Amino acid sequence: MIPLSWYLLVAALLFSIGLYGVMARRNAVAILMSVELMLNAVNINLIAFWRYGSVLSPATDTPTTGWAWAIFVLTVAAAEAAVGLALIISVYRRRDSVIAEELDLLKN
Repeated sequence: MIPLSWYLLVAALLFSIGLYGVMARRNAVAILMSVELMLNAVNINLIAFWRYGSVLSPATDTPTTGWAWAIFVLTVAAAEAAVGLALIISVYRRRDSVIAEELDLLKN
């Protein structure tokens, strides 16, 4: 069995790459992809903690708890991606750019 620390290390690496992408990128589509990468890192943590938690104390956890939470996060991520892409397409049609620093539509 692979140790829990390896899963946490991979998830931390993915989350760090996603966080760097959110902070360093200017393109709104790249920022959206980085947020999705961060959500996938959270899913790895959910499944890993569920798996190791159910091994340590099988009576306190139902067999599908970790998977249910991961599917919930995937559903929210899909909805976020759909709404985010719709907003990015709308902004692109209006401004001909998806650079996040140039988005000042709500300023006075």
